[in-house]
Amino acid sequence: MTLGSSLALHMSYTHLLNRRDGPIEYLTLNRPDVRNAFNEEVIAELTAWAAATREAAAQRDVRVVVLSGAGKTFCAGADVTWMSKTVQFTEDENLRDAIAMSQMFGAIDALPVPLVGRVQGAALGGGAGLAAVCDIVVAEESAMFGFTEVKLGILPAVISPFALAKIGRSAARELFLTGARFPAARAREIGLVHAVVPAAELDAAVERYVCELLAAGPEAIAAAKALIPQVWGRSVPEAMPITAAAIAGRRVSKEGQEGLRAFLEKRTPSWIKDTEENKGHRG
Repeated sequence: MTLGSSLALHMSYTHLLNRRDGPIEYLTLNRPDVRNAFNEEVIAELTAWAAATREAAAQRDVRVVVLSGAGKTFCAGADVTWMSKTVQFTEDENLRDAIAMSQMFGAIDALPVPLVGRVQGAALGGGAGLAAVCDIVVAEESAMFGFTEVKLGILPAVISPFALAKIGRSAARELFLTGARFPAARAREIGLVHAVVPAAELDAAVERYVCELLAAGPEAIAAAKALIPQVWGRSVPEAMPITAAAIAGRRVSKEGQEGLRAFLEKRTPSWIKDTEENKGHRG
């Protein structure tokens, strides 16, 4: 399996390209002329895409999403033309605008499938927020990141819950307050990025993660993703009933039983067979 193989367009958007290759959804921000910056239309399309992807995941049609940006930049944050409109907005209009963006990030963050971010060039402002809602982020060595909002006299409010969950309070106090740009190596140190590779190796590194994800039970991945926010911030005694119920439920589930029996019988579990035989991908 290669990132460029057998890709077919399966839905049409104005500012997004989405292609399905078996159980893998490839979503590309497609505004390279403005460095894939956000505006109200991009936000609406990403929200609609997240809803459609949730439905596809429920049908097991999508098991992994790869998110990227067209051209030389992943996402440069807010579009200048859009920002010029918000300058004229009332506080109520800005509130509606911000709520729509917050709902978009929340919908992407809550997808029951793993989201792999492929970052080149820069991920600034809302672009860094997109990286924060990716489960796994692979960045090229020269990529730059930044929560740059304070440089404009505003703040990274909408993306803050997602960024804080990724980078923690200490890094946020430095990077939210300075608005400084930082390299991919620093992004990896603070947990915003998981792998940093030369540009020529970016697709191969993404593919390795995709293959690892396809080798795992899709329901187990969804349950593991949902478990993280439930347990995070709780003490062990508080988390114990949640974690005990989670593992007990998975052990008796159809997928859990299949995975455990496949391991004991030294055979390939059905979700890998299905991927190999019906989707043409190697798990």
